[in-house]
Amino acid sequence: MISPSVRRLLLAAAFSLSSNLIYSQTWEVYDPQGKLKSRAIYDRIEVLSESVIIGKNEKGLAMLSRDLKPVVDLQGEEVYQYLAPWILVKGPKGIGAFHEYGQQALALEYEEIQTYFNFLLGKKGGEYWLFEKGNGKTTALGKLDDAKLTHHGMLITQKNGNFYLPLSKDPERPYEMLSENKGNYLLAKEATGFGIINIEGDYVMDPVVDQLEHTKGDYFYGFDQNQYLLIKGDEVKSDVAYNSYHRITKEGDLMLEYIHGKLRRVMEEDGILLDAVGMESVELIGDNLFNVRFRENKLGLLGKKGWQVQPTTDIEWIKAGTEGLFPAGKKGLSGFVNSSGSWVVEPRFAETGQFSEQISKYRNTVTWGLMAFDGRIIQEPKWDEIKDFSAGIAIAKTGGEFHLLNKNGEVLNESGFDKVCRLKEGYFLVEKAGKQGLLDQSGSELLPLAFENIQVENPDFMIVKKDGLVGAINIQGEVIIPVNYQEIVADWSGNQVLAKELYQPVVIQIEEPQTGKRKKGA
Repeated sequence: MISPSVRRLLLAAAFSLSSNLIYSQTWEVYDPQGKLKSRAIYDRIEVLSESVIIGKNEKGLAMLSRDLKPVVDLQGEEVYQYLAPWILVKGPKGIGAFHEYGQQALALEYEEIQTYFNFLLGKKGGEYWLFEKGNGKTTALGKLDDAKLTHHGMLITQKNGNFYLPLSKDPERPYEMLSENKGNYLLAKEATGFGIINIEGDYVMDPVVDQLEHTKGDYFYGFDQNQYLLIKGDEVKSDVAYNSYHRITKEGDLMLEYIHGKLRRVMEEDGILLDAVGMESVELIGDNLFNVRFRENKLGLLGKKGWQVQPTTDIEWIKAGTEGLFPAGKKGLSGFVNSSGSWVVEPRFAETGQFSEQISKYRNTVTWGLMAFDGRIIQEPKWDEIKDFSAGIAIAKTGGEFHLLNKNGEVLNESGFDKVCRLKEGYFLVEKAGKQGLLDQSGSELLPLAFENIQVENPDFMIVKKDGLVGAINIQGEVIIPVNYQEIVADWSGNQVLAKELYQPVVIQIEEPQTGKRKKGA
């Protein structure tokens, strides 16, 4: 007979064992060829980078060594975010930060943390703290209206309507405005005017310009004392790359200069892109790509390096081209011109695409067909959508299904798919009725439509999911790791693959006295 005290101990032990199993499961560690190397006990493992592996079990959250041994206690419940080299960890009281080398930088008590390579900016309750990796110190910045780390590592704070640069030589200097952009310099404003500040917090153009705005990169467009300025940022002293007393207009990325009221120049960030007499209008149609219209009904396509299509009469519009031909329009129809502006494919289509591997799509109604480089029709319109050719194959859609086409317009798969995705390895990931398969570069079947998910790591290793279970196979469909795991994580830097086994509960039987009923507990 088991005494009540012993029964309580057994039940407690069973409950403890069961609880541990809930949070700790076996991961089997394989080499890429499928040979079992070792095992580890974790509920979850995440490979965040080549050097950072995180594991969680009943003992907590930890950074792991390459052989999956805990090396740093992360003191939290989950990885909130990984922003190399910083690991942000979430705990019951808030977010903290660890360096990927293992050092703790901020305790797990912040509402928000911003990161830069050697800085952390933490916020809680309207107050901010700055951690500097160089000296390992955390400095209280106090209560602020706002604070941010810029993409180049500058700290901008805002308080009582003013902006400050706490890491500069003059941290108490107030600014009316400090504006970050995609370049390496801040746009600043004081009572005296606009200026430009480098990453050290020093003015490289004094705040004396009446108007100033960022354009692209390290360039700025301004106006000061009746002259227009194009300015290039510099670490020591910014240069006025171009100045003019003639009007320069700016609408988005389009800058034009007018002389005596007449359009004369197309401007780029630091000077003149085109200086020509007789221009009537300029239209920006892409990044550094312009339709320039002249008197006598001439139109040309201007790029960053000059004319892509020489100004020519009898053209209404020109689009970005490929393979030396450019879609162009005339009388509401579309064709193709070459760089000299001559019609290579006469405008007889409602719309065309661009050439890819010397084939373009076209349409006259709502469906698309294929044409050759000389305008010869390869296939009559029948497709709702056709994507560009690559390696001799295009993806086309009709009736809600996707097909693969060769350069003759022939369908390579008669049975259509719900989805087709061209992978960087050249394969096609296809899906139909919720099942995925894989086609090779020619459109032939490699893996049948039998999987819930296929993740191509490389041709010799693909993680697949079937009937709710996960495993790994190669491109020939040969099994590397059996498809009977809950999860698979590849750690290629460690030349290993981690496979999480399905949880199998353990049942412990406890016998009752013979005189009573027998019960079971788990």
